[in-house]
Amino acid sequence: MKKTKTLVAALVFATASFGSSAVLAEDISQAPEALTLLDGSGFFGDSFAMDNMGDTFSDRFTFAVTSVPHDLDAIISSISGSASTGLDITGLGVYSEAGTLIANGTSLMSGMNDVWTISTDGLALGNYYLQVSGSLVSDTSGSFGGAVMLQPVPEPETYGMMLAGLGVVGWMARRRKVKPEA
Repeated sequence: MKKTKTLVAALVFATASFGSSAVLAEDISQAPEALTLLDGSGFFGDSFAMDNMGDTFSDRFTFAVTSVPHDLDAIISSISGSASTGLDITGLGVYSEAGTLIANGTSLMSGMNDVWTISTDGLALGNYYLQVSGSLVSDTSGSFGGAVMLQPVPEPETYGMMLAGLGVVGWMARRRKVKPEA
């Protein structure tokens, strides 16, 4: 009976040990950070200290579209010494302030170098955020960085005015008569 109790206690202890490694993973995300945009473009990123192997992050970078609709293009990357060091970027997305997914990013490269891009057209007026997700794959430090570009989308009236202007210029050029040389 004593051996059975010892065996059960050892089994409980071993099971608790295996389960505790999953519990040790922490969310090391930074607080949401406002993107500083200069004429519609800016840089963003985060760095993580050593000894965070297995920890995850989901960093948010907020921005607002305050005038006409805008198109968004962004790229992020992380570089490490090998695929088994640093961090692994697992997701990139654009979300509305309410948390609705607008667009998912595309992984162009993974491993020693992680590269992701994202594009979305016609973001309406409102508040949004870029979310970069990933995990630390070793006890070394890691970081990622990115660039974002917001470009205003011309309204249909702008195209109409441009076409009307081109029409007037064409009409004036046609109206001009070439004087015969004497």
